[in-house]
Amino acid sequence: MTMRAWSFLSASLLAGLMLFALAASSQVPFAQWGDLLAPPAELTLDKIILAYSLFPRAAVALVAGAALGLSGALLQQLLRNPLADPSTLGISAGAQLAIVAATLYVPEIVDGHRTLVALAGAAGAAAIVFALGWRRAFEPVTMVVCGLLVGVTAAALSAAMTLARGEYLMSLVTWNGGSLSQQDWSVFQSLGLELVLLGLFAGVLIRPMLVLGLGDTSARSLGVNLGGIRFAIAAIATALAGFVASAVGLVSFVGLAAPAFVRACGARRPAAIVALSPLAGALFLWLCDGIVQTVARASSENFPTGAVTALVGGPLLLWLLPKVRSMEVPHEARESVHRGNLKIAFAAFLVLVPVLVAIAFVVGPSGHGWKILSWAETLDLAPLRWPRLLASAAAGGLLAVTGAILQRMTGNAMASPEVVGVSGGAGLGFAAALTFAPDGGTVVVFTGAGLGALIAMLAVLVFASRRHLPPEKLLLAGVAVGSFSSAVLSALLAIGDQRSWQILSWLGGSASTATPATAIFLGILSLLVVAAALLLSRWLTIMPFGPSIALSLGLSVRLSRVLLLLLSGAATGAASLLVGPLSFVGLVAPHIVLRAGLVTAPQHLAGSFLLGSILMALADFGARTATFPYELPLGLFAALVGAPYLIWLLGRHR
Repeated sequence: MTMRAWSFLSASLLAGLMLFALAASSQVPFAQWGDLLAPPAELTLDKIILAYSLFPRAAVALVAGAALGLSGALLQQLLRNPLADPSTLGISAGAQLAIVAATLYVPEIVDGHRTLVALAGAAGAAAIVFALGWRRAFEPVTMVVCGLLVGVTAAALSAAMTLARGEYLMSLVTWNGGSLSQQDWSVFQSLGLELVLLGLFAGVLIRPMLVLGLGDTSARSLGVNLGGIRFAIAAIATALAGFVASAVGLVSFVGLAAPAFVRACGARRPAAIVALSPLAGALFLWLCDGIVQTVARASSENFPTGAVTALVGGPLLLWLLPKVRSMEVPHEARESVHRGNLKIAFAAFLVLVPVLVAIAFVVGPSGHGWKILSWAETLDLAPLRWPRLLASAAAGGLLAVTGAILQRMTGNAMASPEVVGVSGGAGLGFAAALTFAPDGGTVVVFTGAGLGALIAMLAVLVFASRRHLPPEKLLLAGVAVGSFSSAVLSALLAIGDQRSWQILSWLGGSASTATPATAIFLGILSLLVVAAALLLSRWLTIMPFGPSIALSLGLSVRLSRVLLLLLSGAATGAASLLVGPLSFVGLVAPHIVLRAGLVTAPQHLAGSFLLGSILMALADFGARTATFPYELPLGLFAALVGAPYLIWLLGRHR
């Protein structure tokens, strides 16, 4: 490493020490620190807080950061992928889901076996991601996309479970954000011991890891057991992430940042990267925690440290993106499209609409099973049910037609408003509107969400075009923007004021908030958007062939993209206000429509709109009946179908 790198590490260490000294001395003057060696019964409250809260917190930050840095370095060396880390591969989210589920439903297992629960969840998520990656020869972007989607699915399940059990709500929300608060030295002792043991095992595997870098053929000729070595490295990295998740919750992107910093400082040999990444990770997390505590003292707002580290993840992903070798993205399954199915597909769609309306109005749980409502009961409940049905269908149609527009405009079969960061941008706009105009009403919130969605989409497309990225990397650039947006929302969520509850409600999405006015507004807007999209269908027919062909046919690529972006941003912002940032209807509906035979641009747009409306209306029916009398979040319920679909789509293409 260069002198500049060591200088930066030294400056980071000094900054961390200064922040910690500031926090500790504000609690107890430095001259009295010698008294901390006395028995606890003889200490004042401030000295107890310093000895058994602030000091252990700093120690836990160091060992947790070191564990995540080592985990990320091992995964990156194993997969030869600079984007791999426990958060981007879904491992941390798997541990989070296991602990949340056990805490809510079998709390006796968590008591005394928390670490085993976290390890089981982390191992399950890692197994899914590695199984999917194995089908594509562990291509870097495939692995990260699969990992992030496994993480999204796990996070959606965790959020749905948390929201369904209100008595655990704020404690789980804070823990999910990665809280380093401590009450004694027990967490440091256990996590430190685990780090030392797994670090020794990792040291033993350094030489076989170097041989793996020569390629499979050369490694086999040298007698290396490829399967065993890879399994051992993956197991160590997964265990490190599981131990950290069990101890402090979900801390994101430390495993991504630490090896990236070490390489940027000049380290090239795998042994040096693996050895120095724990040091960089420890300093990074300690520094972030020092910043969190400084802000907490200045503003009385206490943010989870994990939410702050995630703020680094989005920009870091964008910076690393051009360095990753590309993959071939799954295209539409043209071989499965048969024009003969066109009339059948349309007929099936049209038949589903009245059936769905009838089910939504006259069928429901009664607490003792399912029942068909009488005419009088249907009329009594109609004023409550028709607004949410219309609003859900309109939101689903808006997201689906936006997904079809984005897929055709970018030439990326996996583009959708949820995947390319548009919904995350809408969330930032929503939060900004609540922060700067809390009394602005629906119009201000809608405007903020729409502008946020538009800015996010523009940021992704500008970044992709300037870096000359292939279409598949647009997907990962969007994920980076979405990760940054989620981090900001998590930080705001941890404040715990009225705005936090509004953001939490929006994150899950709920049609129960729909009023006749908002339902009619969304319905009219959805019809206007799909009509505008159909008018622009010629552009969407030409654009997938590339800019040169579009220009030769007289189409202004820049103007057409701007207008389509405006249309998509407004539609996504409006739909996200009801559904939240996650649903994947915008991804699933256009794919299903293509496979049904609707292949031309007008057919694709109209069919996507209709199917998206049906899917979201079905999701609303499931959200309000699956856990009756409790209601699940609408967007999260839809995401539980959409994210696994995309995972399956990635896995089935070789």
